[in-house]
Amino acid sequence: MGSTRTPLRNLAEYIPARALASVIRCFPPERNQSTADLAATIYARCTPRRTARATDNVKRSMPHLSDRQAQQLAVDSICHLFRLALMDAMQMDRVIHPDRWWHHLDIRQASRARAVLMGDRPAILVTGHLGNWELLGFALSMLGVKLHALARPLDNPLLNRWLLGIREAWGLKVLTKFGAAPRMQAILDRGEHLAFIADQNAGDRGMFVPFFGRLASAYKSIALLAITQKLPVVVAGAFRVKRGIHYRLEVQEVIEPEQWSDHDNPVYWLTARYTWGLEQLVKRHPSQYLWLHRRWKSRPRHERNGTEMSAALERRIRGLDWLDASEQDGVIQRSNAEAIDGPGSNN
Repeated sequence: MGSTRTPLRNLAEYIPARALASVIRCFPPERNQSTADLAATIYARCTPRRTARATDNVKRSMPHLSDRQAQQLAVDSICHLFRLALMDAMQMDRVIHPDRWWHHLDIRQASRARAVLMGDRPAILVTGHLGNWELLGFALSMLGVKLHALARPLDNPLLNRWLLGIREAWGLKVLTKFGAAPRMQAILDRGEHLAFIADQNAGDRGMFVPFFGRLASAYKSIALLAITQKLPVVVAGAFRVKRGIHYRLEVQEVIEPEQWSDHDNPVYWLTARYTWGLEQLVKRHPSQYLWLHRRWKSRPRHERNGTEMSAALERRIRGLDWLDASEQDGVIQRSNAEAIDGPGSNN
């Protein structure tokens, strides 16, 4: 995609974006939230297929909801996404500031991870497309956490440079995904931390772990890094608690190396554990999750082949000790049913 770009195209995208940001920054966040909600509602009505995809994801994940409740939650999720883009992203660096951050950020619940994040040993911070994932790293860095976030650069270099300046305003360092491995090792050697968004679909060859009672494809690289380097893994998010830019940092899990060291397949166990942690955060804040995301698009091999789950995968699921027997049965039976009957829409 980058090879087809021209300086004129980059400017044609950059100038309107900067102009819009200048207008948005003239108004208080609460006023911009109303504008974002109106734009989101129009978007949801004009893109029925995408709204239907989000609704289907909600319904599959929370079948106890009525059709109307699932659709409303999908629309609320789209509103949240527009608030991130049209309010938070444009004003975050002004509001979350060393001189006044406590008016907009509640960090009390995150104290359980203080010893890990403020200590001398390196750690991994895991979040997902939930709450405000940008603000999470931004705020922690401003508070003194030495944090480096892995991210894909934007195709437009002008937009990328501008947004990178906002992200790194108070200490966060952003690594591009291309050629990051040597730099990550140097970061860990200095006792600093790495942050990942860990809920992307990893494709048909990914590691399939339970997420809302259904297998979802996850990358194994985060677990491999944590295991080989013996790093604790912190699962956290930043969630809006009232109108405007008012957030609470929440830590769901602090997973220490000794918790996975005795498991037969520690990579699977750890990947499933932090995925479960993300699920718990989503359950508490379902309207602040990106339900538009094609999280369940890829399916495990046995479902694609129309056969039952392998004994090895079933054994791994049975080894997830935070799930009770009925929950384990539900994941296995649902996957086998989708293999036989067909998964329907996988988005």
